Formats: sequence, C-alpha cells, structure tokens
Amino acid sequence: MIDLRSDTVTKPTAEMRAVMASAEVGDDVLGDDPTVQALEARTAEVLGKEAALFMPSGTMSNQVAVRCHTQPGDEIYLDANAHIFFYECGAPAALSGVTCGLIPAPRGIFGAAELHAAIRPSNIHFPRPALVCIENTHNRGGGSVWLIEQIAEVADEARRHGLSLHLDGARLWNASVATGVAEAQYAQHFDSVSVCFSKGLGAPMGSALAGSAEFIRRARRIRKMLGGGMRQVGIVASGALYALEHHRERLAEDHVNARRLAEGVAAVPGLEVNLAEVQTNIVMIRTPRMPAEQFAERLKGKGVLALAVGSDCIRAVTSLMVSREQIDQAVAAFASAACV
Repeated sequence: MIDLRSDTVTKPTAEMRAVMASAEVGDDVLGDDPTVQALEARTAEVLGKEAALFMPSGTMSNQVAVRCHTQPGDEIYLDANAHIFFYECGAPAALSGVTCGLIPAPRGIFGAAELHAAIRPSNIHFPRPALVCIENTHNRGGGSVWLIEQIAEVADEARRHGLSLHLDGARLWNASVATGVAEAQYAQHFDSVSVCFSKGLGAPMGSALAGSAEFIRRARRIRKMLGGGMRQVGIVASGALYALEHHRERLAEDHVNARRLAEGVAAVPGLEVNLAEVQTNIVMIRTPRMPAEQFAERLKGKGVLALAVGSDCIRAVTSLMVSREQIDQAVAAFASAACV
C-alpha cells in the first residue's frame, strides 16, 4: 500500500533505529536522562529559545502551553479550524477552563484586523483575553504557510492588547523549508512554540515545547500533572534528535512530491485540485462526483491510502515513506478510482 493518510505514518530509518538502540538513558522525571537533555537543548537552540521540554505528543505540548498561559475563565483566540480547537478533544475547556474565540480565516491564516475584531472589550461580563494561537503550517488549511510578515502583524496586534502568543508549529519545519525563513525567526514572535518530531521528520514519537526558562519550569510541572512525565525516554528522544539533525532539509523532497501528485491528480477528470494552494506536503483533492468516503474506499482497492476530511474532500500527505515512483503510481490509482 502507498500510504498518503498522513506524515505521521513514517517509520524510523535503519540509521535512526541504530541510534535509538544505543542511546544513553536515565530517569527523565528525576532529570538525569542525558539524551533527553541533549534533545531539549538542541531544540531550544534551533528555535532561539532559552529552554525546551520533551513531550509525548503535540496535543500535550499545545495543551500544556495553553494551561501555562491562562487561568480558568480566560479566552484564547485562534482560527476556527485550528488543530488546538478542532482535533484536541475539547482540551482547552476540559484541561484549562478557557473558552475559544474563533476567528474565521481562509486556510487558517488571519490578520491583525480579524484578531482585533475577535477580542472582546474589557467588561465584567466577558472572559479575560489571554492568548493568541497560530498554526504554521496549517493542517486543515492544506499545509498552508504563514509568511513571517503576516505573523509579525498579528503579533504586534496581540501585544497591543497585552496577550501572549503560542505557535502550534507541529509542521514548522515544513514552513521553514518552504519559505527559507529559519525556525528561530518564526519563533521570535511567540512566547511559546510547539514542534513535532513524529511527522515529516520521521521519529517514532514526540514533540517539544519551547520558551523562556521560567515558562518551561512551569510547563514541566503541568506535564507531570497531566501524566506526561516519562522515565528512560532517551530511547525515543534519540530518534527525535537524529531526525532534527538529519531530516529537516529532506522535507523539500516531500514538497516536490506533493506538487507532482497535485499536478497529476488535477489532470484527472472528475477530480479537482487548487494548485495555488499546494505549498508544502499536503494536497487537498475535491471529489465532486462521489462522496469522499466512497472515493477513499475505491482508492484503497487500488493500493493507495488517503483520508476523507470532508464530504467531498480527500487529503493526501507526502512523507519520507513515499518515493517519486510511488507518487506516479498513486496518480494512476486516483485516475482509476475516479472512473465511474
């Protein structure tokens, strides 16, 4: 099967497995796992922050950040399709007691004016504005990329209102490769940044939260409270560190493959792809002639896995598990599945 469901399906390379097998470990909760410490220090360096904290997942990383930045009854601001709101099980309300001020935003990208309009005035009847969250690249936006100028504009508006900023940068590596803007340049506008090692970078698990030393000290306590304290986790942290050092630049290959897939599928009668929206490794494919779930089943029968993410939309994601040759095979499978 050619698996285009997500870049989370990546498996460790042989080189990564070898590094993991020989990793030096300790008890991370007690603070003596040297491999975790090395990963956290390197991640903080790449992001231009004082400190970082290894997390089991991106969801925990985001939600620990929300908890650290807010108090129960506060309001956070993010676009209506943000992962933090859409895919994290209602965690802002359940774990932090905050409400979400949702901003309608094409492909997940909003401006200072939209943020300004969403922020409620100071009034005893309203929740206290506390935090702005940006997702870059944007999952439900089809891998859309925030330009650094757009982030700077929103960050300036947030600061004028005294709000903190968090970056859900699960695929920040992809944004950096696509634009040539270093991760630290993106991160400089935020008080906290979450990044993921188990998507395009290909590690078996793990994310990290970065920020000031004081922020990460608080985050470590919240991580423990939520059950995220880990023991000899250097085994998987070594895979994440290997991915960070060796797999970032190769993301450009995934972007090239996504473009090739998009152009091939766009030429198939009965399928629609907006090529202008294919910026990184995610391709959104419309299926106007049949329900997306039905199309995904037909595609599976042709040897390709992809996700139905709407009534008439298929999402295909390229990764290190998919070669250029397999992309061409996938295009042929899409063409065959589209025949009615």
